[in-house]
Formats: sequence, structure tokens, C-alpha cells
Amino acid sequence: MKKNKISKEWIKRQRRDIYVKKSKQEGFRSRAVYKLQEINDKHRIIKNGFSVIDLGAAPGGWSQYVIQKFRNCKLLSIDLKEMEPIGNSYQIVGDFNEKSSKEKIINYFKEKVDLVMSDMAVNTTGNKNLDSVVTGELSLEALRFSKSELKPNGFFVSKIFMGSTFNEIVNEAKLTFKEINIFKPPSSRKESKESFIICKKLR
Repeated sequence: MKKNKISKEWIKRQRRDIYVKKSKQEGFRSRAVYKLQEINDKHRIIKNGFSVIDLGAAPGGWSQYVIQKFRNCKLLSIDLKEMEPIGNSYQIVGDFNEKSSKEKIINYFKEKVDLVMSDMAVNTTGNKNLDSVVTGELSLEALRFSKSELKPNGFFVSKIFMGSTFNEIVNEAKLTFKEINIFKPPSSRKESKESFIICKKLR
């Protein structure tokens, strides 16, 4: 009963959401595209010709933004769910945490990349503390992967939630990168505890 109530509330919220409407009008797969756009407007993390890894890509809004707005980008997306193809991007269906998935990513690029971006999050359980911890672990895994796969002046962007893992992620990021920013895009819902960590220049 509670689940049905949550589902109805979610549907109502989606119908009222101006970013949901805007994404449909502009042909994007999700409202999340505007979060990445706002991150890029402020922090300039994407340029023409960049090599980009999109972790937790489905349904594909972030990958869409990169392919449509920037020329000659080489983009790889990975998610547990299969997506409709996006331009000339390369898609892996699998679990990023598995060694075989990381090997596929590395073998595809065969060199260091310019940007690792992660919108990975667990399917919500209703336990906000648990969801925050598990999503935080995904962010840490992405951060550690970026340390080995980014160019010296590369960028790392990841969703993070306020919670017990927040300080751990920020502290590890400071040991890995020279520049760290925490940013909550205007399109992120006010009631959401999500923010994004934007990291530049490997140490």
C-alpha cells in the first residue's frame, strides 16, 4: 500500500516538473540532462573532442548531452540496463564494479581519458541512510577508477548524497585532485539530498 502511494506521488511530481516537460519538448531522455548542463556551464568540464566515460548512464540523458552538444567526442557509456543507441557512442551493458567491465572500458580507449562522469545511484529502498551509503560506495569506486584512467588535467564528476560517506568521498577526492567543488545544480530537486562533486587536475 505504501509503495503504491509513493508511486502515485512520484507520478504527480513528474507531471508538475518543469524539467521533465522541458526534456520531452527538447527530445532528451531524462531531466538529468539539465544537471549536467548546469554543471558544465559553471565548471567547464566538457570540450569538443573530449574522451568521456559515462558511468550509470541509463536512460542516457548525460550521454545525449555530450554527443549532441560537443563535436568529435569519443564517449563510452555503461549501465546495468541496455539503452537505445546514442549517436556514435559505445555502450557496455554490465556492472561497472566488475573487473571485466573495467577491462572493457580500458581496452576501448587504450589511453587516458578527459572526463569520467558518474550519475550512478542505487534503486531507492526507502531507507535514506542505507541508500546514501551504497551510493557513496559507488562514487568512491568511480573516483578510484578515475585516478588511474584520467589524463593529468582530466575531470571527474559524480553524484553524491549528504550522509555518512560524504566526508569520506570529499577527503579522498582532495588527496587525488588539486581542485574540488561541491555543487547542487538548480535543476536538482530542492528536497533531494544529492549534490555533485566536481574534481579537476590529478595530483
